[in-house]
Amino acid sequence: MATYGDGVSNIDVRALLAFHESQGRAATISAVRPTSRFGALSLEGDRIQSFDEKPLMGEGWINGGFMVFEPEIVNRIEGDSTILERGPLESLAAEGQLSAYKHDHFWQCMDTVRDLTFLREQWDSGVSPWKIW
Repeated sequence: MATYGDGVSNIDVRALLAFHESQGRAATISAVRPTSRFGALSLEGDRIQSFDEKPLMGEGWINGGFMVFEPEIVNRIEGDSTILERGPLESLAAEGQLSAYKHDHFWQCMDTVRDLTFLREQWDSGVSPWKIW
């Protein structure tokens, strides 16, 4: 199992592992749909038909950063210059050996000060969906 370490989630890692084992593929990554940072507009010409503030991305699944790999993945890493996403993950997908575990619950990256502030505010308010104790 691997993670980038910059994502906060309430992903059930036992369920992720069980899903991976049921698929029989070389690797599984968590698929998440993050909340947009912006308001979404649906336009008809110059008239706004609908406005949705910070919606969940529709079909915009992204790599949530919680992954399960079979030991053979090591053979796909040629050295320190190998970029996991560009090399091994792209080739596994092309070969049909990469599964997506869809996680429709809480996930938030922690890449920026803005992200950190958001997560701290949730923690301080007692609304921290990733807290399991």
